[in-house]
This record gives sequence, structure tokens and C-alpha cells, in this order.
Amino acid sequence: MTTEQTDAGTTEHVHGYTSEKSSHLKRLRRIEGQIRGLQRMVEEDKYCIDILTQVSAATKALQSFSLELLDEHLSHCVVEAAQKGGAEAEEKVREASDAIARLVRS
Repeated sequence: MTTEQTDAGTTEHVHGYTSEKSSHLKRLRRIEGQIRGLQRMVEEDKYCIDILTQVSAATKALQSFSLELLDEHLSHCVVEAAQKGGAEAEEKVREASDAIARLVRS
């Protein structure tokens, strides 16, 4: 995460995903649509295997999004902190390691 000075003189935090924010939001809206579709399938008493197929697709979409966000975090926030060194670098690496561990367990 970097900090940039705005024209108004205030500081603003810029995250690694900021440049791709609109495409990320678009992807998340598609995933949201998949989840709503799952709700409809249950409401309409669809066949279990068909629902499970859609759960798998939604899970894969979230995993793909997570990996892309993690990649952006590593290449932006972690690299920037590593260049500065010190406790911040150690913290960012630990955060990234913890996030990877959570993704692997899920």
C-alpha cells in the first residue's frame, strides 16, 4: 500500500489492486450473480448435482479472484515494504504468508 498526495493536499492510500478496481468489481458482481443463481436453484428445488456443479463454479471464481488479488498484493505492497526494509517488511511478508495459508486451507 502506498500513500499519494492528492491535489487537495490530503494523503490517500493506494492499494495494489487500485489500478484494476473496476475489473475486480465487475468480477465480484458476476460472482454475486452466481451466488444468487444458487439461491434460486435451491428455492426452485433443482437437482442436487446441478446445484453442486454451480457451487464448484462459484468457488473456482472466488479462488481465481483471490489468487489475482494476492499476486497484486505481493507485487505491490510486499515489494514496496521489502524495499523499505525493517519491521514493516517483516509484517507484510507475515501477512502474505498467513493469507496464502488461509487460501491453501480453503
